[in-house]
Amino acid sequence: MAFLQSRKIQLLAALIIIVAGAFWTYQDVELTVDTAAEPSSETEIIKEKIKAVPYLEKIENFALEEYTEDQLLAHFIEAETYYNFENSPILLLNIKVTTYDERGNEGFILSSNRANYLRSGEVFFNGEVSIQSKGGAAHEIDTESLIVREKMKQIKSDRDVIYLGEGAKIHAQGMLMNTDDDTMELKGDIRIDQNSGSEIKTKNLFVDQSDGKKHYHTKEYTTYLSEMSIINADKGMDLDMNQHIIELLGKVEILQSSGSKIQSKNLIVDQSNGGEVYKTDNTIHYQSQVADILAQSMHFDAKRQKIKLTGGVTARYE
Repeated sequence: MAFLQSRKIQLLAALIIIVAGAFWTYQDVELTVDTAAEPSSETEIIKEKIKAVPYLEKIENFALEEYTEDQLLAHFIEAETYYNFENSPILLLNIKVTTYDERGNEGFILSSNRANYLRSGEVFFNGEVSIQSKGGAAHEIDTESLIVREKMKQIKSDRDVIYLGEGAKIHAQGMLMNTDDDTMELKGDIRIDQNSGSEIKTKNLFVDQSDGKKHYHTKEYTTYLSEMSIINADKGMDLDMNQHIIELLGKVEILQSSGSKIQSKNLIVDQSNGGEVYKTDNTIHYQSQVADILAQSMHFDAKRQKIKLTGGVTARYE
């Protein structure tokens, strides 16, 4: 138990061992996992791994308090089962981590079915991770590795992640979240698969769920793809999932399956009530095989294929 003593939690550890009454050393026995629960493929994989590698130490109902150098509570770790393996990180099953700020107030709560705990104090989550922020926002993430860096006040992943957003599944190549607020950066190439069937491709997406918002935004080149259109925007996008509104920023080009092309700026894509309406009050240049039209604004119901161009409309037909 030298490792636990180095963390200044001798009394807590002793209490855990006494209450649990379940401590084994150098045993190679089959692990029984909550027989009341339905078996899952994830559980079976973990069981097989534990059977294949003898563990040095096992603790049921594990708990651990981590403190900063200033003796302030940094985070509290709870796990259904603790396994210590030789030359391998500690394995925690059904884990919950609660972080705390400098004033001792509860911050983020992270939970998952498994995680690895390093002697550096870092926690590596695996698989599906639920994050509950101090502001009440909930985040659901699926990744190979998500690390809690308490000293840096960060939650980070350098692996592929899937973020389950409001009405969408977001694929990214990494993420970074500051524990002082409800903002998150999804890094690298981004693909947003919307429940409506539309798809958005961009880079380096910011997620803001503070104060009840569900706001995704980026300044990177963005492509919106639907059954009706392909829309490119060179200055990024601003997506409000509460209102089901996407603002495609900068120069915008709409390419339709018919071959028609529309050029404008700062286009609104209104997906409310299951629709898909493109709106802008900026200059419009509409081109098709038979017409070349200039206008000052547009209202285009893409599903019904009805377009309304207004304000100083000039047209040339071939």
